[in-house]
Amino acid sequence: MTRDLRAIVYGDVNLNILDGSAIWVQSMTEALSRCGVDVRVLLKAPVETPRLVDPIRALPGVRVVDPFSEQLTVGKTPLAVPEAVRLLEQLDGAERPGAAAEPPLSGWADLVVVRGLRLVTAAAASSLRGRLWTYLTDIPQSPIEMLPETLEQLESIAESSRFMLCQTEELRDLLESTVPAACGRCVLWSPVVPEPGFPIAPRPAPQGRQTPISIVYTGKFAPLWNTLQMTRLPALLADQGIAAELHMIGDKIHDVPDDPDWSWRMREALQTSPGVIWHGGMPRQEAMRLTALADLGLSWRDPEMDASLELSTKVLEFGSLGLPALLNRTPMHEDLLGSDYPFFVGDEGDIVAAVAAAIDSPHHYDSAREAMTTAARPFSMVSCVDRLSSLLARAFPPRPGALAHREQPLRVGVASHDLKFFSRLLEHLRSVPGIEVRLDTWSSLSTHDEQASREMVEWADVVICEWAGPNIVWYSRHKRAGQRLIVRLHRFELDAGWLSDVRIDAVDQVVCVSPFYGQLTAERTGWPADRIVVIPNWVDVDEFARPKLPGAEFTLGMIGISPMRKRPDLGVDVLSVLRRRDRRYRLAVKSKLPWDYWWIWRKPEERADTEALFGRLHDDPTVKGAVSFDGFGGDVPAWLRRVGWVLSTSDDESFHLAPAEGMASGAVPALLPWPGADTIYDRRWIHADPGALARAIHDTVSSGSWAVAAAEAQRQVRASFPLYAVCDEWLRILVEDLSPDTAHGTLAR
Repeated sequence: MTRDLRAIVYGDVNLNILDGSAIWVQSMTEALSRCGVDVRVLLKAPVETPRLVDPIRALPGVRVVDPFSEQLTVGKTPLAVPEAVRLLEQLDGAERPGAAAEPPLSGWADLVVVRGLRLVTAAAASSLRGRLWTYLTDIPQSPIEMLPETLEQLESIAESSRFMLCQTEELRDLLESTVPAACGRCVLWSPVVPEPGFPIAPRPAPQGRQTPISIVYTGKFAPLWNTLQMTRLPALLADQGIAAELHMIGDKIHDVPDDPDWSWRMREALQTSPGVIWHGGMPRQEAMRLTALADLGLSWRDPEMDASLELSTKVLEFGSLGLPALLNRTPMHEDLLGSDYPFFVGDEGDIVAAVAAAIDSPHHYDSAREAMTTAARPFSMVSCVDRLSSLLARAFPPRPGALAHREQPLRVGVASHDLKFFSRLLEHLRSVPGIEVRLDTWSSLSTHDEQASREMVEWADVVICEWAGPNIVWYSRHKRAGQRLIVRLHRFELDAGWLSDVRIDAVDQVVCVSPFYGQLTAERTGWPADRIVVIPNWVDVDEFARPKLPGAEFTLGMIGISPMRKRPDLGVDVLSVLRRRDRRYRLAVKSKLPWDYWWIWRKPEERADTEALFGRLHDDPTVKGAVSFDGFGGDVPAWLRRVGWVLSTSDDESFHLAPAEGMASGAVPALLPWPGADTIYDRRWIHADPGALARAIHDTVSSGSWAVAAAEAQRQVRASFPLYAVCDEWLRILVEDLSPDTAHGTLAR
């Protein structure tokens, strides 16, 4: 990292109890420490056993804050949510070393990492808002369980979070599809497997039925975790002539309000069941050493847990130790280990059969061990630190060299009626040290608060007009001397009449998103070519790069089909040709529809074309029932997981971001030759007409080369217009010298 960063970590969990949530606190703190971040960890409960706290204290740059021994709170009971938030704000108010001259805008911490729904909800309404990195698992696990009050709660959390850390792709998809504010903020934060502090020896298959096979369980004891049923397994195996030991590690026994005797029965079974050895709670490394001596890991849960969007850290830990696991067959586990993994289980009988297979069929044991080991590798601490470093770099970009000696922040104003294509650039600018950003929000293309715009002129060093609308006309006539003025032109502005009213001598930089429109802008307006620069639209490749769902190669996607010059009718033509060859092809459309835009729907020709399109979808047997219309929204990366081809069939486009987003997701772009398409996209993706496009799609799919084409498309988009490169270009033109020799960019191809 190029900046010294400070973090506060608080999980609404008791670190005296060994379970996944406590391990999360330890792993998150270790990852931040390895990234060079100065970390403060706030404890929820007084220290009763140091087995988890001591390893945290030993990490470089980490201070454990014990509010009980340090007398920051009254009493010895675990912190309630309001008290925890108060202490987090108190820690955040600590003085920065050597920072007396800095304005107290954000407190001590650059980021505050918090876990637990009730705690996060309260923190979202505190002074920590905006710097929260939130981690939630205790939320509804399906859309139908999302009550209105829950959605409102999650919307508030998302708006207050810099990042929402999601344990699995499934959880990220759920949040983005149900909570609009979560889109663009959700990042994958998988469970982290610690590095064993000891060598892992190659594990032989179990040696016969008379040599006791060793099975291990680590974690909490609770009904849905089937831990009471587990204690019967050694006896059941003995009935089948298999000697077995079940080692159970952990000391958190849940109380069950509906079954008050359950915890007593659980404790009794741990202490008295034949073949069960209860080790109690242990430091993590000691637990891993003991686990590594076993033959099989056990992660068998009640079927009610099969729909959970959480991935068990213990399963991954088994894999890191080369230990095959007995676990439920779920879609998530099949994605992780493959549908042919030999040790999926559903009930006690399945477990007995799986243990017998491990003994009698060494090849099953060896294949399971290899699958587990391979699955665990991406979840190592090394991989975690790499992911975290990328997130920190995105959230805290370095200060541009041109601002290094500037005493005051560079004041940047953004004037626009629509920031949908500028959102991530705006987020980046707000993150750059040495830059302060304010908005002049126009209520429509030509309507604004003139007093607010005049105040922006007085305040800003640089003004960016997003869209070359009447906003650039106004600012070109009112900018003050020495103020830098930048405008970004997309497409429709060239056909409007107001560009002739722009005082181009007052404009320092005209940004176009494609070479074709850069050239066309120079030709149509007569503006100096040396004042026009091409900076492409951005694609956040990391946000879009998600695993495809099965069968994605048969799904065509269109993003945005209004107005009708987007030519969804040609997309349907392509689908019709394909479905004559293979009925598995489908078309998914993510878009507002023409009637959602008053300025489109008032046009008779738009209505007529829309009616013709939907009439065909109803009457044409080749496409009837094969087109889905999905709601407009920011959850495009999640939606693209089921899409293998992104179509671009428009009459004209300035850039058309949809194919690039598809490429980033691992889909293949399929374009018709609208003007300038070949200045943005490789000609291999551009086809002469709908028939040729359909043939290319089917030939690719039927030959089995879709995955190869998708990988090439993803490689190209990473090289062409990744978000970080586009942000760097924008920073360059913001801080360029204002002298006549260096103020303007050049028209780039």
